[in-house]
Amino acid sequence: MSDNPYANSSTGSYASGSASGPSAAAEPKPTLQGFGDMAGAGARPAGDLIKDTTTQAFPNDVIKESRNQPVIVDFWAPWCGPCKQLTPLLERAVKAANGKVKLVKMNIDEHPSIAGQLGVQSIPAVFAFLDGQPVDGFMGALPESELKKFIDRIVQQAGPTKGGGDPIADAMAQADELLKAGDAGNAAQIYGAVLQHEEGHVGATGGLAECYMKTGDSERASQLVESLPPEADNDPRVAAVKAKLKLDKEIAGLGDPAELQARLDRDPDDHQARFDLALIAQARNDRPKAADLLLEIMRRDREFADDGARKKLLELFEAWGPTDPATKDARRKLSSLLFR
Repeated sequence: MSDNPYANSSTGSYASGSASGPSAAAEPKPTLQGFGDMAGAGARPAGDLIKDTTTQAFPNDVIKESRNQPVIVDFWAPWCGPCKQLTPLLERAVKAANGKVKLVKMNIDEHPSIAGQLGVQSIPAVFAFLDGQPVDGFMGALPESELKKFIDRIVQQAGPTKGGGDPIADAMAQADELLKAGDAGNAAQIYGAVLQHEEGHVGATGGLAECYMKTGDSERASQLVESLPPEADNDPRVAAVKAKLKLDKEIAGLGDPAELQARLDRDPDDHQARFDLALIAQARNDRPKAADLLLEIMRRDREFADDGARKKLLELFEAWGPTDPATKDARRKLSSLLFR
């Protein structure tokens, strides 16, 4: 695969475009100050990450572009059943890489010569190109987890100057850090800027929704996450926002915390009062207390509400995220309780 008949070809590059994110109509247009040339040629609209190619366009779409960042080529045909399984998974994995790789699809029925020169014997066949050369690949359908490993391997091979230095990915990392530090305002500006340049970016939509949650605008947060396709629930930001929205709905109308505590003082086995107090503690961001109240229900009565305390605790873990200290501490206590 080292002999490349297109190595010296010279044509144009991927076209650069722009897109407005879900927040663009309602929000002032943010800028990308501090993120290099992201607003210009370095921008990566969603439609620019994945495209179909032809024999004539292959030198431009794959060979030349792979000198800027990794390009994955998917050789397929309309009659190929495994291709129909693989391609949607591959597209999703490429989108999840947030611009670090591009995907080019080639129908070998219409354009057979490239596949023949690469020695493709069966399809689906996938090749990764870097610096104008095929560097890795596989044949047959792979599960999504293996596709992610394949893309991660290619990005790592490319190094920080190709793929790893993507400005959108850098912007997302900084926005995540700002949000983690409690600066929802500046984080929202960056997430909004990413959405301007890559419409429908799942991570940026989830991050912006989380910013709205932190400022008490649950309605706007809900509108954002509901605008995403179902598979976006796999993104931890989106999953966390949806879990928090669900908790907010459950907390509404729970009653007076003092009255609930009085009920519990009178009857330590009033698990409904304890459960409602746990939800109120979560609403007040007292995560350790919320977890301890649910764990106490489990100690006293695992059958309460059809194992509802454990199920709710798992929902809280999802809302808090796996790295939150409250999640880690409560998971240890839960494991001790379940496997003692």
